[in-house]
Amino acid sequence: MASTHVKPVADNFDSEAADAQQSPGGIAHETGELHRLLVESVDEYAIFALDPQGHILSWNPGAERFKGYKADEVIGKHFSIFYPKERIEEGFPDYELREAARVGRFEDEGWRVRKDGSRFWANVVITALHDPAGNLVGYAKVTRDLTERREAEEALRESERRAAAEEAARHVADLVRKRAELLQRLTAAMSAARTTDEVTHVIIDEGVPAVGAAAGALGLMDASGQVIKLVADRGYKEIPNKVRSMRLDSPIPMGQAVRSGKPVICLTREERDRQFPALADILAPFSASAILPLADRGRVVGALALHFAEGSPLDEDKVQLIEAFAQQAAQALERATLYQAEQSARARADEANRAKSQFLAAMSHELRTPLNAIAGYADLIAIGVRGPVTEEQKEDLGRIKRSQQHLLGIINDILNFSRVEAGQTQYDIAAVPVAEMLESVRQMIAPQAAAKAIDFVVEDCPANAFVWADRAKTEQVLLNLLSNAVKFTSQGSVTLSCELKNSKQVALSVRDTGIGIPDAELDRVFEPFVQVGRSFTQAHEGTGLGLAISRDLARGMGGDITATSTIGEGSTFTVLLPQPAAENSKTTG
Repeated sequence: MASTHVKPVADNFDSEAADAQQSPGGIAHETGELHRLLVESVDEYAIFALDPQGHILSWNPGAERFKGYKADEVIGKHFSIFYPKERIEEGFPDYELREAARVGRFEDEGWRVRKDGSRFWANVVITALHDPAGNLVGYAKVTRDLTERREAEEALRESERRAAAEEAARHVADLVRKRAELLQRLTAAMSAARTTDEVTHVIIDEGVPAVGAAAGALGLMDASGQVIKLVADRGYKEIPNKVRSMRLDSPIPMGQAVRSGKPVICLTREERDRQFPALADILAPFSASAILPLADRGRVVGALALHFAEGSPLDEDKVQLIEAFAQQAAQALERATLYQAEQSARARADEANRAKSQFLAAMSHELRTPLNAIAGYADLIAIGVRGPVTEEQKEDLGRIKRSQQHLLGIINDILNFSRVEAGQTQYDIAAVPVAEMLESVRQMIAPQAAAKAIDFVVEDCPANAFVWADRAKTEQVLLNLLSNAVKFTSQGSVTLSCELKNSKQVALSVRDTGIGIPDAELDRVFEPFVQVGRSFTQAHEGTGLGLAISRDLARGMGGDITATSTIGEGSTFTVLLPQPAAENSKTTG
């Protein structure tokens, strides 16, 4: 510790002692006695004398009080017993005496040791004493215990340190909070953007100034993956056309960032100009630059260049901020690219569906005309317009008529399916009494069930059960489900029932005891052109469109169709339809 020069109380005493050495005998005797009384009465300071070699010659009550030694324990011992071991090993006590002898006085603050081994912080002043001839006769040593003062100072410093640390922590937390809020705001804006143009606008027009950059540019890879093109920029005085589209191997920072997949950080203008001299004129107004690759899941799509003015240094915090921003920008661009690709694919699929529907509709109309003609001519021949008809010929004409009706049914299914697919189906929604509708379909299905000797049961339905639907299309759905049930049931029964599921839905169920449907096929029965159970040995008439049309119609009326089945026991198809809302309740009255 550096020496300080604070004049202790004993300095005056030392001066008087020196004067006494030069006074006549009586005065010297009186002064020496005064000196002795003064020293012995002071207990706030340790005051004692040393011989020229540093041995203790005297000991006052103050020294005994806070060093812990009695006079007879220290007189004659070397004063280094008061020093810590490390200071003794350094030779510091002897150094103090040499300096005091050389300049007359030495002052120091440091740790000293009491008799019990405890340490205290002391201020020490050693004054060299000389006889009238100038010879060194010893030293006067005054020690003050400053432990309490030092502890108070240490406590103050610790308090100041904690306050500074807390302030620094608050500052860091504030920076982190502001950075998080900024990134959240930019991320939300980029997430709301759908197309790459919209995302680009957020990155350049909102993101660049938000991160404190004076200028910025966004470059994206072209389809070849060898050229990077500037798609947006701001803050530049002028960007030549030759720089707006450059190969990746060109000496530009964007190319380097994309090739390496790592940021290019230039903290000074000189550093940047040395690495990329071709851009020195364009970037002259800016003191620092950061060019970051835009990569999402390992795929680099481009780069973002940010340039900063003199008053906005590019420090570590800002680098972390812009790296996080670049990562969010890359993800937003990737999402926008996928969204646009999806939209494009969906548009192409919709166009293909429209073309398919138009083709099916045209084909259906073209086929219905000759089929109707076949039916008409078959009827004319059967009634004898062209002459007498034998019984065998009538049977052949019947087969022709049945085949014509079968083909016409298939074509009608295709036409209906194409209309549903194209969204051309119109619905006449109203409150439909369920019991009345079930009776209507019962009359149409009962003959088919009787022809196969199958029991057809229609369970009672509550009189207050209504559905909010198109009656004709609901009957079409039920007729299709019942026809299928009869078709695939060789013995047993087919049951039609209704149930009020809750205050919002009615369930209309068709249950049969037929062949059943494998679990793996349940999800497929509603797909177009699928007929579960068709085989080479057991063919069933139809196109496989009935269930697909039925489900689309049910969904078009705000409902749905579900299916459950057990092989060998039968199947249940349930049509779920909405009940009339409260505002439509007057319709059901």
